[in-house]
Amino acid sequence: MIKNIIFDFGDVFINLDKEATARMLINLGFAGITPDLINLFNAYETGTISTDSFVEQAGKWVPRANPEELRQAWNAILLDFPDYRLHFLQNLSKEAHYRLFLLSNTNELHLARVIEKMGEERYNLFLNCFQHCYFSHEVNMRKPDAGIFEHILNQHQLLPNETLFIDDTEEHVLSAAKLGIQTWHLKVGEDDIVALKTKLADD
Repeated sequence: MIKNIIFDFGDVFINLDKEATARMLINLGFAGITPDLINLFNAYETGTISTDSFVEQAGKWVPRANPEELRQAWNAILLDFPDYRLHFLQNLSKEAHYRLFLLSNTNELHLARVIEKMGEERYNLFLNCFQHCYFSHEVNMRKPDAGIFEHILNQHQLLPNETLFIDDTEEHVLSAAKLGIQTWHLKVGEDDIVALKTKLADD
């Protein structure tokens, strides 16, 4: 029986355009992803480097871009957060049938842009639906590393078989499943989080 639900954020609640950043950077002279650049992204996502340092270092791969253009390109991935999803989450929280948590691989720039797009009041309504929110850059861990799932389970004394993790990235879902956590690999364009109760009833 599911008693706890851990939600991803991007493409579960807020819509993303995962190719937008690459499109903008290519227009600014970006040649392509390298292992060093992936390491830089991961370092920023786990909060081990500052935003200013990230922008400065990322600029080495896009020499034609100024810092503001890099920030805009980085945030281009973020789209809208539909009201109907927020209303669904608020109702789920009010029913109090489940302990709700948020687990997101994110970073300081993205989170600031999310708050700007949503507005502080609406963003706080969202946060208040959860017992606790875990952002990778704040806890210095990221999915799919097992450690971040183990951290949440331990912090809140959650049993894996009573916990459902929902994410649109298969790699993250598989990592959680290895720990015995129940999972839903939400497929963007096919599934929507508002179908959660139907999903739980079917399972």
